[in-house]
Amino acid sequence: MNKQTAKPAKASVIQIAKAVMFAFMGIRKKSDLEHDAATLTPAQVIVGGIIGAVLFVLGVILIVRLVVS
Repeated sequence: MNKQTAKPAKASVIQIAKAVMFAFMGIRKKSDLEHDAATLTPAQVIVGGIIGAVLFVLGVILIVRLVVS
């Protein structure tokens, strides 16, 4: 019996960044969510989330320093 399994394409850095950004905002189309679930691995989402959170915090710190000074 010859089983053919279709491997989903790996997600690019841009796709990971978009998925994390939309997750932070809480908006996402169901079709995009399903595509992300098929192509993203949990490790990619975790690393992308950590990087996104660090960039967000650094951005807030930068904005606060600009406003206060």
